[in-house]
Amino acid sequence: MAKPDVVTLDLYFQDKTQAIASYLIRHGDGAILVESGPGSTLPSLEAGLSKLGLSTRDVTHVLLTHIHLDHAGAAGWFSQQGAKIYVHPNGAPHLLNPEKLIASATRIYGDEMQTLWGDFLPVAEDQLTVTQDGEEIVIGDLCILPLHTPGHAEHHCCYLFEDVCFTGDVGGVRIPGYQYMRAPMVPPELHFPKWLDTIARLRSLGFKRIAPTHYGIFEDVDWHLNTLQAILEETEKWLEETMSTDPSIEELRAKYEAWMGDQSRLLNLDAETVRAYTLANPLGMGADGMMRYWKKVRNPS
Repeated sequence: MAKPDVVTLDLYFQDKTQAIASYLIRHGDGAILVESGPGSTLPSLEAGLSKLGLSTRDVTHVLLTHIHLDHAGAAGWFSQQGAKIYVHPNGAPHLLNPEKLIASATRIYGDEMQTLWGDFLPVAEDQLTVTQDGEEIVIGDLCILPLHTPGHAEHHCCYLFEDVCFTGDVGGVRIPGYQYMRAPMVPPELHFPKWLDTIARLRSLGFKRIAPTHYGIFEDVDWHLNTLQAILEETEKWLEETMSTDPSIEELRAKYEAWMGDQSRLLNLDAETVRAYTLANPLGMGADGMMRYWKKVRNPS
């Protein structure tokens, strides 16, 4: 029997291509999605499904790598359509009762919440399944292996299917067309040592393709994981040096954005690619994540 294809669906977040992906796998009774994307991109997701001869009603299972809005915002809506939702145990309570998650995001995004993310509906409790690390999910004749993979967030899960690993955000952010990537370091659970341990675990699995949510499926797995490891090590070293002057959060944001800007110019990234990276990985939030890591883990008061 032929292996099922994995199809990349572009969610056209904020009308930008290659910023957020949802991955589709067909099975005998419908289709699986890895990531629901945010509520704001449901029209794009519906259009992508339609091109494949499918509708949202054909989606029977949604596997979430974690509960951040760009990955899981539409999960509640899919549960109302009958889809089963899979998530890390630490993320499940926030999907059932997303009020705290929404309030936290609203403090960050303010009046832009609806435009950016759309509705974040609660997941129906009888449609929610928590993943167990290394315990296979069986859907029809397909088997998918969830892996609990902290570093970007404690509630992060990767999924191994056949020869491809869906790595959410712990696999970095990489836009096709350039040998370049970034690590999304958002608060509140960024943890460099745990992330490096996750990379070592992923490397040990020997899969042939890697699929970060931002964005696409890549076959140079060794380059990808080695580069991500180097980025994390280099960034933690940069953070140590930068925090020696005790900068304010505003100063840290400015320094980090300048550092990333220098990298972009050195590689001649075009404006549209920089915009895709910015949408997928806001640098200000990266600085916030590093500041919290520094104060909570590296230098607690």
